[in-house]
Order: sequence, then structure tokens, then C-alpha cells
Amino acid sequence: MRNWKIKNVFSPRSLRYQLLARTLVILAFILLTIGLTQYFVMKDFLYQNEAETLSARLMSLPKDIGFGNSTIDNKSPDANNGDTPSQPNNRFFFLQDMSLALIDQNGNYQDLLENSSIQAPKLSTKEYQTLMQNFIVQKDIQYKIESNSKGIEQLIVFKPVGYFPGQISGVLQLGTNTGPLKHILLQQLLIFSILSALALAGGLGIYLRVLKKTLVPLSKMVRAVKKTNAGNLEKRLPVDQGQEEIDHLALSFNDMLGRLDRSFEHERETKERMRRFIADASHELRTPLTSINGFLEVLLRGAAARPEQLYKALNSMQGESRRIIKLVEDLLLLTKLDRDPDLRASKTNLSQLIVEMEPQLKVLAGERTIQFELAEDVTGLYEPDKLKQVILNLFNNAVQHTDPESGFIKLSLSVSNRFAELSVQDNGSGISEESLPLIFDRFYRADVSRARRTGGAGLGLSITHSIVEAHGGRIEVESHLGTGTVFRVYLPCQGLTD
Repeated sequence: MRNWKIKNVFSPRSLRYQLLARTLVILAFILLTIGLTQYFVMKDFLYQNEAETLSARLMSLPKDIGFGNSTIDNKSPDANNGDTPSQPNNRFFFLQDMSLALIDQNGNYQDLLENSSIQAPKLSTKEYQTLMQNFIVQKDIQYKIESNSKGIEQLIVFKPVGYFPGQISGVLQLGTNTGPLKHILLQQLLIFSILSALALAGGLGIYLRVLKKTLVPLSKMVRAVKKTNAGNLEKRLPVDQGQEEIDHLALSFNDMLGRLDRSFEHERETKERMRRFIADASHELRTPLTSINGFLEVLLRGAAARPEQLYKALNSMQGESRRIIKLVEDLLLLTKLDRDPDLRASKTNLSQLIVEMEPQLKVLAGERTIQFELAEDVTGLYEPDKLKQVILNLFNNAVQHTDPESGFIKLSLSVSNRFAELSVQDNGSGISEESLPLIFDRFYRADVSRARRTGGAGLGLSITHSIVEAHGGRIEVESHLGTGTVFRVYLPCQGLTD
């Protein structure tokens, strides 16, 4: 396990490895930039400082040095204070390890320390003439880096000599070997490189510990995610771990867990409803099929020869067949509404629709008292046949739950906030609070003791609910045991017509 962790940490795909590698690359680039900048700045400083030192030494020399018969013509010993041609440079003993050259205005070049020190570099005649012109116009002359014929690189500075009005007699060139300066630069660069390497190594050790501690919240999240499964989706990750990005990730993951939990819960509810639906549908179909099978057995045993029993059996079989057909039609309608709720809606006068249904409703009510309170000309985009089915289902439900003689049913239609409100109220037995949330479920019966021949299959309210939702409306129910029930259907409308 430990070897796996080490391998995982230093895997190129590891976040810790990538952060470490990228940080080290950035740090190395910064140190390299600092080192190079320091190298060039220090090089310029050392060369400039050395140039100033050489210029100060040149300033100590007389301006007319080397002119006349003193040094240009070193073959005559009388002007050199006893110097002989073989020893012309004794007066420059303080310029050891340096080069000194004299260039006159005609470009004649003479190395004054050729026999006692390093050879002086020689520039082109054009370059020397340019230098003299710059001195005449008093232009600053920077140092130059040149190599002599032996390949020794030198830093050289210049000084005009033998001033005359408007011109100079020549130029003195003093140079020194750049080797010691480069040695100092390389020494400093080596020291900086060693210190940088030590800093990187020390930083690597410290950064690994800091990085490990920094990634602790992420490691905790990884462990928590590994433990997450369909059985513990209610658990949530901590969202206050001191790191904003990790906290946002935890929030997003918790939201995902919530959505998964709701999705699984919905799936469980859907499976449970499907299981219950299949069981209820099977039960509803089994009863009439069992009755039909029973009547067929009676007929096969000889009842077919008796007209009275034959007629009674066929009558019962026809009734059960109608129940099966009605159940199948209701199930097909619910399936169609679930799959494709689009309606063939047209402008419909809901008030006129209910008025046309009054005779049919009165027949269904029997001896019960019916009251109508209808607003005039309530119109909207509806499918008339579907709304008739809604009204018939609600009205038939009120009929089934009220007393045949003392029952009272009130059907009202009004307009409120651009919605048509259709209500069906009765004084029946009412619905318990436990049953109210379930009455629109398929095959649900609030009164389980109700006979099947009067109670139906429990699909009427489900169909009503689906039709109302397909019209963009909603249905509500209010009921109290012993006092009655009222169903309210809200449908979008166009208000009252003129």
C-alpha cells in the first residue's frame, strides 16, 4: 500500500506531482532569470568600475607623453632620461599587467609596453580616427572590449594627448586583461547556482509537506466519495474546510447527491406505483373474468337449456364484459394522456357546455337535489369531450358518495384571476385526511368497503386529474368526514365574453 501511494504521488497524472513539477519549473525559471540578470548587471558594473580605474590611471599620465623624440622615436636615448631603446618602458612600471599604446593623428600605432607587459589590442585606423573626432567634439567615450593578436581579451579605455586648438595630437590606449573580471563573475555565478540548488532542494522538502497538508481536504473528499453508494446518498460532505475551491466542489457534489437521491427516490416510487398498478389492474380484470368463467361453467352444465337461467347468465356476462371494456378504455386513455397530452382544443363556451349536460346530470342524480350556479359565457381553449368527461367523473363521484334521497349536489362555475373555477360540492360521507393525498392515484378507493358495482375501478379521478393538467389547469379537493366534499377545478380562460 505504501509503495502504491509513493507511485501514485509521483505519477505524471497525479495532482500533487503536477503541482510540484510546475512550481519547481516556475521557481527554477525565476532563479535562472535572477541569476542571468545578476550576471549581466554585475558584469556591466565590474567592467564600468574597471574602466573608471583605468581612466583615472590615464589621467595621471601627461597629455604630451610619447610625442616628439621621447618615445615615438625610442632609438635616441637622450630624451628618455637614460632609457635605452631596449628599455623604453621603465617610466611605466606602475602599469604592470596592462597594455599601453599610443596612436597619433595620422594613425601611426605604437605599443609602449610591448616588451614588459601584455600586447595591446589594435583597432582599425578608421576606428581611431572616429575616436579622435569624438574627443574633439567632447563626446563621452565608453570602454571597449577587444582582443590582441594573441587572442587575449582586454578592456581598453582612451585618453586624448597633445591638445592643440581644434585638434588633438593623438590618443593613449590603456587596457587590462578581462580574465580576472570574468573569474569573479563566474565565481559569483557558481555561488548563486549552488545557493539556488540548495534553495530548490530545501524548498522541495518544505513544499512537499505543505502540499500534503494543503491537499488533506481533497483527500478527505476522495475517501468520502469512495464510501458513497446508493444506500447512503443522504450523507453530505463538509462544506467548510478552509479552502474556497474545495468548499465549492463539496457544495456541487452535495447538490449532485441530492439530485441522485431524489432521482432514486422517484424511481423507487415509480416502481412501487407500477407494481401497485399492475396488481390493481390484474385484480380489477380478474374479478369480471372470473365471473364470466363461472357463468360459462354454469351454461356448460346444462343451464343453456333453461331460457331463464340462460338469459340471466348472458346478461351478467354482458355486464362484466362492459366493465372489462370500460376498464381497458380508461387504462388506454391514461396511457395516452401520459405519453401525449396534446389536446384538440378549440374555443369552447364552458357555461353552454354545462347547460347542455344538465339533462344527463339530472338523470344521474336521480332523487338527489341538484343546484347550478353558472357564470355566463365563460370561454377558453378546451377539448369539449374531455371536459365533459371531467364533469361527468366528478358528478358521478358525488352521486356515489351521497344518499339517494337526501343527497345534495351543487355545481358552480365562476371566473377568478383569468381562471375558470368549476366546483362540484356534495353533502356525502366525506374523505379522511389520510386518503386525501391519494385519491388521484390509480385504482385507489377511499372507501374500501364500497361494492365494485357502485364504486368503480378507481380510475375516474386519475383520468380527471390527467385531463385537467393537460389543459394547463389544476384540481384541488377539500373534504371533512360526515359533512361532504368539494372538488375545485381551475382552467385557464379568456374571462367573460361581451
